[in-house]
Amino acid sequence: MAGGWARDGAVSEQIEASISDELARMQARRAPVGESLTHCAECEEEIPEARRQAIPGVKLCLDCQQERDGAIKLRGGINRRGSKDSQLK
Repeated sequence: MAGGWARDGAVSEQIEASISDELARMQARRAPVGESLTHCAECEEEIPEARRQAIPGVKLCLDCQQERDGAIKLRGGINRRGSKDSQLK
C-alpha cells in the first residue's frame, strides 16, 4: 500500500509505533494511590461514594477532574507522517 519512496509495510509500522508510544505514555501516567478523599482537593465539594470506590486514591471531584483533563497539554513529538510539506522545508 505504501508508495513513492516508502517500502512496503512502512505505513503500518508508523501507525503501530504511534500507538505504542501513546500506550507507553498513558501507562507511565501516575495513577492515584492511597485512600480516596471524601472531599475534592481543589473545590472541597463532596466526592460521591461510587467514584471513590471506582477509583482508589481519587483526590478530585468529577468536575475538577474533567477541567484538568480538558486543559490543553502541549507536547513535542516526531513528525511520523512524512508529508511532502515537511520534506520540502
